[in-house]
Amino acid sequence: MCHVIVTCRSMLWTLLSIVAAFSELIAFLSTDWLVGFPRPPQGALEGAAGEAYRPTLGIYGRCLRLPQLRRGVLCGPYAGAFGEIASGFWRASAIFLSAGILLLSAVAFISVFTMCFQSIMKKSIFNVCGLLQAIAGLLLMLGLLLYPAGWGSAKAHLYCGPDSSPYQLGLCSMGWALYTALAGTALSFLCAIFSAQAEIATSSDKVQEEIEEGKSLICLL
Repeated sequence: MCHVIVTCRSMLWTLLSIVAAFSELIAFLSTDWLVGFPRPPQGALEGAAGEAYRPTLGIYGRCLRLPQLRRGVLCGPYAGAFGEIASGFWRASAIFLSAGILLLSAVAFISVFTMCFQSIMKKSIFNVCGLLQAIAGLLLMLGLLLYPAGWGSAKAHLYCGPDSSPYQLGLCSMGWALYTALAGTALSFLCAIFSAQAEIATSSDKVQEEIEEGKSLICLL
């Protein structure tokens, strides 16, 4: 018989797991990892008034303004294949980040079903998922540590100036996607720790008493 067990700690863990996976996925797909130095308006005459803009650069994508688009901004991948990513460090970073995101996404999917299934092959799903989230956090951390090493690439020089180098931004500033990736990595470690609390909440004495009373839907604070 399937017992639906819902507790505040298990639901909070599920919610945080989903947020961690989505934040990392959105950050990885974004072009706002680096914000380039201000550029003059395209096609503007010297001394003419106009609003400067700052192009953005991601691991494999970019956003920039083209003269034929007037004030429009074109966003999309600059690399048509994996080997065309601007730096070997960024390629390695993409591999680690993708692996971490894949694990977090799998855990987020599984977490939705932990209300009905709390164990598999006599092992707690929460503990297994917590271990996977810790591994994902380590992979993400490796990816984020490798990413700044690619700031010395030729592509980064176009956006950040010739003074940019590994772990030196030059004229660039960090975009919201990089901060989001950092937050998602921290959240993955928090979820790994909190999974133990979710397991304790769903296997407590109160839950066992409710099961013995024959209840199929158990909701506890």
